[in-house]
Amino acid sequence: MKTRSMIHASMVGIVLLSALGVGYTSSFDTHDPDLRIAYFPNIGHAIPIVGMEKGFFQNSLGDTVTIETRVFDSGPQAIESLFASSVDLAYVGPGPAISGFLNSENENVKILAGAASGGASFIVHPDSQIAAASDFSGKKIAAPQIGNTQDVSLRHYLSENGLKPAEKGGSVVVYNIPNPDIYTLFVKGDIDGAWVAEPWATILESELNGKRLFHEEDLWPDQEFASVVLIANADYVEKNPAIVSALLDSHHETVLWINQNPVETRIVFNNFLNSHLGQSLSDDVVDVALSNLVITADPIPNSVHSFAEKADSLGYLGRNGYDLSGIFYYFGTNPVKGDGLT
Repeated sequence: MKTRSMIHASMVGIVLLSALGVGYTSSFDTHDPDLRIAYFPNIGHAIPIVGMEKGFFQNSLGDTVTIETRVFDSGPQAIESLFASSVDLAYVGPGPAISGFLNSENENVKILAGAASGGASFIVHPDSQIAAASDFSGKKIAAPQIGNTQDVSLRHYLSENGLKPAEKGGSVVVYNIPNPDIYTLFVKGDIDGAWVAEPWATILESELNGKRLFHEEDLWPDQEFASVVLIANADYVEKNPAIVSALLDSHHETVLWINQNPVETRIVFNNFLNSHLGQSLSDDVVDVALSNLVITADPIPNSVHSFAEKADSLGYLGRNGYDLSGIFYYFGTNPVKGDGLT
């Protein structure tokens, strides 16, 4: 598994402090008896999967708070649930996090912490002659839904290399379709390449003989970017600061456990897939996919702002500009642990 310096455990409690004007209490004086968390069934969401399956999240809250989980297929689903107050916290990519913050009433969607860095790649079909950006012209390229992390990265990459998608008068045909459909088109040879997250990148490479042209992190400063973040309904956080602080403690505990136990993480992840989807992945696919990620509580703020700039340049953030001030919920000193985030 890739490694990088991880934020000290104090990071997880910083979220709630001067931003909310409240402090931590040892007991849960709750307004809501339940905590509802959304996440996806993929390896980039290893923290909530492991945190739930290993009981780290529930142990941090004790018996007085019940955790309910929602397993979604896409970021927009999670954002809609946050807007409807049917989900309290969610693990999503930076794209949905940014759009949720900008489009929510009173900017009610906030980023609490990071969950993963990297973990996306461009995979070339074995019959396609793509060796560099100059070869993209005339090709059919797939990415998940419009506005998601991989779609923004793909379209920004095209723009940086003097290319345009066909719908903008260019020569590159971009298909925005779900990952399983990308797999099907790859099998049929109907696409030349795909910009996808793990474990799909490794699946296309190992099962379908695709060629990994590059890892997306190679295009980012310091080879890191936030690919999954933890976001929250701010109203829930304000009403239940102790619950969220405890959950964030277990979030960080899970980060440490995953980085120390990659084999056990693979087992937990595959057991989760079996129980929720009725199937699992090969050990090799999960091991490689996990090694292509950095599981971290660091939200890598600069990358979130950079991603917003890319999305804005593509017209995804509206016509009137955008302002991400206040999107992050960590400020000043943490009175729980006595440390600050530097």
